[in-house]
Amino acid sequence: MKTAFVFPGQGSQKVGMLQDLYNEYPIVKQRFEEADEALGYSITKLCFEGPDTELVKTANTQPAILTASVACYEVLKEQGFTPDIVGGHSLGEYSALVAAGVLNFKDAVYVVHKRGQYMQEAVPLGKGAMAAILALPREQVVEICEEVSASVGSVQAVNFNCPGQIVIAGETAAVEAAAEKMKEAGAKRAVMLPVSAPFHSRLMEPAALRLKEELDKIQVNDAQIPVVANVTGKILTNANDIKESLVTQAANPVLWEDCVAEMVNFGVTSFVEVGPGKVLTGFTKKINKDMELANVEDIASLEKTLEFLKGGVR
Repeated sequence: MKTAFVFPGQGSQKVGMLQDLYNEYPIVKQRFEEADEALGYSITKLCFEGPDTELVKTANTQPAILTASVACYEVLKEQGFTPDIVGGHSLGEYSALVAAGVLNFKDAVYVVHKRGQYMQEAVPLGKGAMAAILALPREQVVEICEEVSASVGSVQAVNFNCPGQIVIAGETAAVEAAAEKMKEAGAKRAVMLPVSAPFHSRLMEPAALRLKEELDKIQVNDAQIPVVANVTGKILTNANDIKESLVTQAANPVLWEDCVAEMVNFGVTSFVEVGPGKVLTGFTKKINKDMELANVEDIASLEKTLEFLKGGVR
């Protein structure tokens, strides 16, 4: 029986996340202190006290979720549990790479802070948008995006999250037009998302170029644990391949459904979501209902997961 540890992306943050684990486990406090030092400001205070209006800013959200997720991983590791394979959704891929020994934690915190900043700066506020499309086949979503891109403006499918949920992103008018067409084509819902930029779309190319410069400044190692890449849904272990994949990821779709399928193909039967929220747990249920699922985001969920892992996963 193999176990995957998967790490959440942007949107899973909330004020107060990890406060109880911080008070209970010295390793959690240590990671938060290291993050504060790497950033030059207190992400700890922002996570625990807010305000939410600051925490939701992309340049703050990304290091906050990474710090919380890696801290949860460190607690599991101290308890003697490590995964057979790791993956993460968008930003969460950086948490997975820290767990796999590819990135130094403090380097990763700094890089995702800059990543968030560059993504926000790539497209002026109001010029880009995202929408969640529910219950429309993958091929149809892609086809409608291509039609609208040819007539209205740039829009594409950017998050293939699970069967029945695909997120599109691009220029605001194009996203709105595509969402309407998808509802007409039979989508159950097409919901505009409260985000500040069209993440993972081709409009993020300027951010990807700036991100490459940051990644060139830090040490990137071969993976000690197999990592599934968002952009291909395939396993990577080579440092250069991983670095190239991270640059590509900033301006290309997240193939999360494919990532989960690859982990299942690898022999995974259990998934543990490591970090705030249960978004990936929900996706996994829809992708493969036969998987055993657990999560770690606070002391209560940690205790349940430790019992779950003690049942035969090491």
